[in-house]
Amino acid sequence: MDSSPGSVDDIDDHDGQEEKRRQPVKRACNECRQQKLRCDVVQDPFTTCSRCRRLKLECKIESNFKRIGKRSRNAEMEREIIELRKQIAKANAAAAAAASMNQQQPQLTPTKQETPSISTPISNAPGVYQGSSGMSADQYMGSHEAVASLLDLRSGFDGSSSYMRNGGHQFKRIEDVMVAPERVTELFNLFFTFYHPFLPFLDRDQSPDDYYSTSPLLFWTIISVGARRYQTDTHLLNSLAAPVTRLVWSTLADIPQSYHVVKALCLLCTWPFPTSSTSTDPTFMLCGMMMQVAMQLGLHRPSHTQDFSKFRIELMEEELRDKVRTWAVCNIVAQRVATGYGQPPSTLYDWTLSSGESADPNFKLPGDIKSRLEIEKFCDKITKALYNNRRDPVGLSSDSERSAVVSFLARDFDDLEDQLKSDNDAITDLYLRASNLHLHLSAFFDNPTAKDYRERLLSLHSATIAFLEAALNLETHVGPVLSYTPYYIYQMMLAAGFTLLKLCKSFYAAYIDLEYSRNLFNRTIWAIRAISVSSNDLPERLAEVLAQMWRLGGTPNQRPTGSNAEIDDSLQLRVRCRMSMSLVYDSVWRWREDAQTRGRNIEAYLKNPTNPDSSADNSATSSIAPGRTSSTPAVGGGDPSLAPAPSLPSASLGMTPANGGVSGLPSNYMEPNYEVFDPLNWLLDGLVDFPYSYGAVQGLETQGIA
Repeated sequence: MDSSPGSVDDIDDHDGQEEKRRQPVKRACNECRQQKLRCDVVQDPFTTCSRCRRLKLECKIESNFKRIGKRSRNAEMEREIIELRKQIAKANAAAAAAASMNQQQPQLTPTKQETPSISTPISNAPGVYQGSSGMSADQYMGSHEAVASLLDLRSGFDGSSSYMRNGGHQFKRIEDVMVAPERVTELFNLFFTFYHPFLPFLDRDQSPDDYYSTSPLLFWTIISVGARRYQTDTHLLNSLAAPVTRLVWSTLADIPQSYHVVKALCLLCTWPFPTSSTSTDPTFMLCGMMMQVAMQLGLHRPSHTQDFSKFRIELMEEELRDKVRTWAVCNIVAQRVATGYGQPPSTLYDWTLSSGESADPNFKLPGDIKSRLEIEKFCDKITKALYNNRRDPVGLSSDSERSAVVSFLARDFDDLEDQLKSDNDAITDLYLRASNLHLHLSAFFDNPTAKDYRERLLSLHSATIAFLEAALNLETHVGPVLSYTPYYIYQMMLAAGFTLLKLCKSFYAAYIDLEYSRNLFNRTIWAIRAISVSSNDLPERLAEVLAQMWRLGGTPNQRPTGSNAEIDDSLQLRVRCRMSMSLVYDSVWRWREDAQTRGRNIEAYLKNPTNPDSSADNSATSSIAPGRTSSTPAVGGGDPSLAPAPSLPSASLGMTPANGGVSGLPSNYMEPNYEVFDPLNWLLDGLVDFPYSYGAVQGLETQGIA
């Protein structure tokens, strides 16, 4: 048996297997081992694995290869970035000191210039933001702490929206924008002091960290609104625009949602980021998504949330009340957006908003929210009664019915005014006056031959005066707050300004006080320019359009003596599909035609704002610096209030710079690089096109627009 051939072969096979076990063969290449993936590389003859061939990687097998951990590699990269930032901060400080010394002692030999790659401020790099005050080198994390932060999963550092730790402090970070803890507190105080009274549905007692843990989008939205007039850092709003906008879309793409995301959308639709072109304004689209997300989460049936979830839900009473408030504010915001943009509303005034406390005390709304909800319900009634005629191609009520409908609605307004009179709230009164203006703007659709045409124009003029006086004199316990008002108030002020323009340049000028109307018109232009939060944004542009149309509209008709003025059709509109806002779209349409005929470019006028009282074609106010933080320039022969509003002193609003104040207006802003539908696109675009690239926007004001 020992000498048999089969036995020898078996022994040889056994020895070969033992040898293979003693010398294991590396079955994966370096790249596949790094990723812990199965590899089909062939060593003899050597054949590249399929993964390396597909990805065009270098396929090789090294006996001394060791995998590199991702965390340690990221920690090393973070350490290098921090070291580079320290070097840049030191180089910038040295360059600033050298420049200051050269200015003070010009006769001395210039100091040695720093290396250009090191002295370039980090804020000049695309997509990177550094506060105006900068951060000292010791504010950044050390290398050991960076490694610890990356290895500590509780730090939540994900590169997009997270904390950045420095000892016991935590910087809030979204992409490349970091906000120090004291800045966060200051911005939250600004928001709740000046902005929150216009939409009071958030809890002021919650800390910023609580808001962040609940919803990062809501946290950054509050920061963005608070930064609109943040005097300490006027560039913060511009730097937050693009990252927060991307956070909005990424959050909406993450399903299911939290109802706190709906709160963030309410704020964004009330105070949208500034834009220079209506084609980049996503407010109306976000408003629709806000309502759809709210209903998908069951906010319209807060007591039956279980019906909208596959998990068992037990609501606490406080959470139920919070959801009822949020649903009410959703409808308030949706109605205002629809009214301001001249579109049908997507509101749903259901049992939840009509039951009151009789059915369940948890459905009782706070007094200020309930009052403003009743006002928006009245606006919805106006829209449905006057602009929802199925028999008319543009939805207008018939001429024979409109007068009677307006009379009934006017009585409803009087009843609502009596109902809300006990509130004595200046902000609620302003919204009430806006609803009355929304009602009487329908006079521009009336037939001039109607017997009550003059009376309808008189009611429109009275409603316009009442709204503008309420807006221009708006003041709360913290002082004048017109510059903090929502976008809806600006839109209604624009409509009121165009109403005064039309009435004063028509036959109706014979029946009104022209001097008072002209002064009120000038104050309106000043107010709209003061509402502007960024140079060349839409409020500033359309205020300039208003001023130009007044100046080019000719001399107002003087009051006739002994006879009444003849009624004509000069007040008729060509744009009739935009409900009460048709006047605004029609006026801008007429201005565009005139500007194209005369070869005018609005960019030159924005640098030298127009004085409506001047008759010269090239007359304008004195040039305003892009920063717009200087005092009000003098206007030769005109009203100095026509210049863009200067920064108000902090003391006038009862605040010190330490706890927040009125900011200077930022000189530029980021625009998201996307196109969306907007009704004003066809009106303003073409004459006021702006470059959408971030780099171009950053240098917009210094270079100008051709």
